[in-house]
Amino acid sequence: KKFIKYLFSILLVFNFHGVFSQEKQAKDSLNLNLINEIIITGTKTNRILSSLPLNSSIIKKKDIEKTNASRLTDVINEELGLITVSDFGGGEGIQMQGLDSQYTLILIDNQPIIGRSAGTLDLDRISVGNIKQVEIVRGASSSLYGNEALAGVINIITDEPKSGFNGSLSSSYETHNTLDNNISLSFSNKNFKSTFFVNRYSSDGYDLNENDELKTVNKFKNSTLQLKLGYRINKNFDIKLNSRYFAQSIDNVASNSLTGESFTAEDNINLSVSHKSKKINTDLDIYFTSFYGDEYLDDDNGERFSESFYDQTLFKPEIKSIYSLNKMDNIVLGFGLKHESLNRTYFDINPKQNSPFAYFQYDYHPNEKINLIFGGRFDKFEEYKSQISPKFSGIYKIDNSNSLKLSLGYGFKAPDFRQLYFNFSNTSVGYSVIGYNVINNVINQLIEEGQIANIIIPLSNFNTPLKPESSLSVNIGYDRIFNDYVSIKSNLFVNSTKNLIDYRVIANKTNGQNVFSYYNINNVSTYGLEVETKFKADNNFDISFGYQLLYAFDIDARRLFEKGEVYARENPSSPAFRLKKSDYFGLYNRSRHMGVLKINYTNLEKNFSSNLRLKYRSRYGLYDSNSNNYLDIYDNFVKGYITANFSFNKNLKKNLIISTAVENIFNYKDPNNIQNLSGRILYIKLKYGIN
Repeated sequence: KKFIKYLFSILLVFNFHGVFSQEKQAKDSLNLNLINEIIITGTKTNRILSSLPLNSSIIKKKDIEKTNASRLTDVINEELGLITVSDFGGGEGIQMQGLDSQYTLILIDNQPIIGRSAGTLDLDRISVGNIKQVEIVRGASSSLYGNEALAGVINIITDEPKSGFNGSLSSSYETHNTLDNNISLSFSNKNFKSTFFVNRYSSDGYDLNENDELKTVNKFKNSTLQLKLGYRINKNFDIKLNSRYFAQSIDNVASNSLTGESFTAEDNINLSVSHKSKKINTDLDIYFTSFYGDEYLDDDNGERFSESFYDQTLFKPEIKSIYSLNKMDNIVLGFGLKHESLNRTYFDINPKQNSPFAYFQYDYHPNEKINLIFGGRFDKFEEYKSQISPKFSGIYKIDNSNSLKLSLGYGFKAPDFRQLYFNFSNTSVGYSVIGYNVINNVINQLIEEGQIANIIIPLSNFNTPLKPESSLSVNIGYDRIFNDYVSIKSNLFVNSTKNLIDYRVIANKTNGQNVFSYYNINNVSTYGLEVETKFKADNNFDISFGYQLLYAFDIDARRLFEKGEVYARENPSSPAFRLKKSDYFGLYNRSRHMGVLKINYTNLEKNFSSNLRLKYRSRYGLYDSNSNNYLDIYDNFVKGYITANFSFNKNLKKNLIISTAVENIFNYKDPNNIQNLSGRILYIKLKYGIN
């Protein structure tokens, strides 16, 4: 109740001041600017966001700058329906529509980012200092993007240069001795364009539990460099070169007696040649990226205790043509090749994969009210079954203010090299994890060495290829613009996901431990509702609110609850009792309810702005606490919580901005369950523009 009263008082102050401080400004500037946002990710063509028949959204540069965020995780975590979650390696990825972070494809300037050593791509690798906008497409998108786009796509578009010479310098200091410094320079004339960006980010880390030897987040430092060059040969030909480099070192501490370092480096380069004519636009992209990581631990005597490395490369040439049938309709054709390789510790071989692909899309407008998009993609694989990924979407504009959207798509994620070729044995505990494709050879070797007590899953079950994970995605949306000041977007979504790959016990060892391998065992369903509304009171004050309702279930588990075959105990000594269908909560780390509230205030006369952002996440379970292997209502849950962030920005001079902020205002912490909330964070930032 106190929080509600506090929030209501803030709204009253903002609204009162906003209504009366700048009433002389023109009414025309009050609109929500909903029709001016351009997105490319949904169709690989430039489309107005409001007319796109997909569940999509854009985070614009001005909104990122208002929050003074440093890393992509800070930006994404404040979006409706997106949750950043940590994997066991410490990386933070995106959970979208209830599907795990490994199923969301991450792009930078339309090209994929690699380096999912533990299944999750760590978003803390990405600085926001030179981001133009972040484009988000929810729902299966393999019809254009193939592998890993099972849940959706997030495309980070970096800055393009303005005319002439421009630049900016910024520096911020945060709690935990965290420093974020940026340099951005650009030049553009009629034929030549260039941008150069440097980011340096470092922190002393933090510790949520002082009773153990380890820090929650260790001390680290990283650097990002990006160079973009473009040259117009003539009115029809353009050539572009885009390169990016990232390097990070982290203190690796396992105990007081075991210390070392973790190092990662990522680099990519993309050469793009474009040809434009009256009817056909063609782009040729030649893209190469690599990701390297190694870590080690030394003991007190300086002797090497452990060491591991990870070296992945991707080469992807692709050609895409857009044929304009008329002013509204077009056909997109594309084909290319993905060559992937990986060399890492715990692999007996260095696997490689050549995957040719081709895709087609028809963007059709039978009349002014209807837009239909048909598409599909074929991906050929050597190690597992090839995939055909169709998609259909459509929008019906009832009138200028109301529209209905429908999107049906197929998404897939092919088994990764870790699931196919991993060969790891824990020397201290004694268990083993073996990839699907090498299980026969490794198990036979362990049998010869006398390490296997009994086989649980017959080895003949591993003779057929591991199947790609797949999902059928349905999104049904309704958008309404009430007037220039109020709009609402709603979306119903369903994801039916099959052949999810998980690990299971396949054999027992003579030391009492188990042998695990990967297997197609899970069928999952996620469904729910997303509602987002925007309100602009005047030129000073705007507010947006979003809510997501999510149900996420393992289909096989729910059937067992329905049959009454699952039991639980209130405590270890109490008798077991049978659980009902309604007792099954669902998948781990999923909240039933989530809400986002953003309040922005801008004073043009005084040259300052402020914003308050709140996010609510209802309770969720991280593990089975009553030993029945499922998450039910009698398990232990992480309590629901609210995080609140506040930023203030002031233009001191034409080109100088000072910003202050408080993140996690309520100082919410849960050391046992939430590792990425360190408590209240204060920071100050200076930014100077050059033009």
